[in-house]
Amino acid sequence: MNIMDAIAQRHSVRSYESRPIEPATADLLRELIGTVNEESGLAFSLVVDDPSVFSNLLASYGKFSGVDNVIVCAGPKGAGLGEAVGYWGEQLVLEAQMQGLNTCWVGATFSHRAALRYVEPGQELVCVIAIGYGKGEGKTHPVKSVEQLSSVVGEAPSWFERGMWAAQLAPTALNRQGFRVEYRGGTVHLNVVPGPFSSVDAGIVKRHFELGAGRENVAWS
Repeated sequence: MNIMDAIAQRHSVRSYESRPIEPATADLLRELIGTVNEESGLAFSLVVDDPSVFSNLLASYGKFSGVDNVIVCAGPKGAGLGEAVGYWGEQLVLEAQMQGLNTCWVGATFSHRAALRYVEPGQELVCVIAIGYGKGEGKTHPVKSVEQLSSVVGEAPSWFERGMWAAQLAPTALNRQGFRVEYRGGTVHLNVVPGPFSSVDAGIVKRHFELGAGRENVAWS
């Protein structure tokens, strides 16, 4: 499976099997998280075999079950933190998919108190990512058309179309897809409708778009 396959096949999963992540896979994820933290300045951490983050009533409300492993998403307080978490966290999500794992971005329905035990002083908790071996591969949700999600002034290059294909499949809070990608004059601009975790959504969408379009082609404005 390559990264494009992961984008196409990955869906949010809320119910997980009660089995540990394979040690070699966990080690690979920790290594990748270390690289991401170094490059981004963020503070992601992999927590395994600890069901406490999803053992409260909020998790039941969110219909989560069997979540024993999470990626805690945190970083230095300040503007841009949510977008950075989405951008770099989606890299981890797609890598997990390529390693045979399932995931789900979770912004509210988990125990913040339990998750905060894994956040260093001076860092801010943004959200978590449930991770493990799903009881299924998740459900496909309807997606908006490229025409609904983008606007073009002039003629867009072929890489823009590839980027939009990937952006269409980006996970967003409540599956609302509240974004629009604009192309004009060789630059790309992302507009996101304000809402809960919309900044995280922005980062996820940007990561998907760049993977589809080719990072070397994209100049964000």
